[in-house]
Amino acid sequence: MESTDLFDDPRLTTVGLLYEAYDGLVAKLEPTWKTKGLSSLDLEALLRLSRSPGRRLRMTDLATQTSLSTSGATRLVDRLATGGLVARELDPRDRRSAYTVLTEAGAVRLAEVLPDYLVAVERWFTGPLTPAQLDGMIEALRVIRDAVNPEAIAGTG
Repeated sequence: MESTDLFDDPRLTTVGLLYEAYDGLVAKLEPTWKTKGLSSLDLEALLRLSRSPGRRLRMTDLATQTSLSTSGATRLVDRLATGGLVARELDPRDRRSAYTVLTEAGAVRLAEVLPDYLVAVERWFTGPLTPAQLDGMIEALRVIRDAVNPEAIAGTG
């Protein structure tokens, strides 16, 4: 294959479009969480906790679901706990395990962010698509997610 053919490979266009769409989407969504004093990682952790049974996750599961190392998850939880948005609970059955739990203050902060966030998601991400396009995108994203990040499958829906 000649180098000029390689440079014109449609796979480059496809992945390039993904990167451009992601970067643009983050730029449009970012003000919704920044104005409430959160980072994108803070928001992701609070969302994952809010959608988990009992509004809690084992620290290792939170690390996996946020693509953080265990030390990175610890730093994230430390920061959120300092702000009163989460609390740590030891597992009474296994003292080596700890849970991160969404506090009432964390739920309130998330409830403050979500209305504007969802409006922006609708405007810039889901809204421009037809129902069939949205269904196809969700299906395609699940296939890709399951292939590249199988650890994230359980409990993330």
